[in-house]
Amino acid sequence: MLRWDVLAAILGMALASYICRAGGYAVLRVTRPPPFVQAMLQHLPGCIFVAFLAPAFLSAGWATVAAGAVVLLVQARLRRLAPSILAGVGTLWLLRLAGIG
Repeated sequence: MLRWDVLAAILGMALASYICRAGGYAVLRVTRPPPFVQAMLQHLPGCIFVAFLAPAFLSAGWATVAAGAVVLLVQARLRRLAPSILAGVGTLWLLRLAGIG
């Protein structure tokens, strides 16, 4: 059985999350941020992605760091996600097969 205080906490957090997201949309509906802020917001998801992945890559060993570097190089060269991922996975597989990392 779910306790009332746990249910209240869950509903309160859901409401706070909704207000934060809906509030952002409401603010952007009536005002436009300056061009600098718009440019920054366009690059923000990539920065957040790297901030989450970098510690995981660094703590997993050099083979993982090398595979991540291969993904970045292939992506910069080809600009296609599937070959980049395949190159990174292949690199990691070969390095681990060789006993590295």
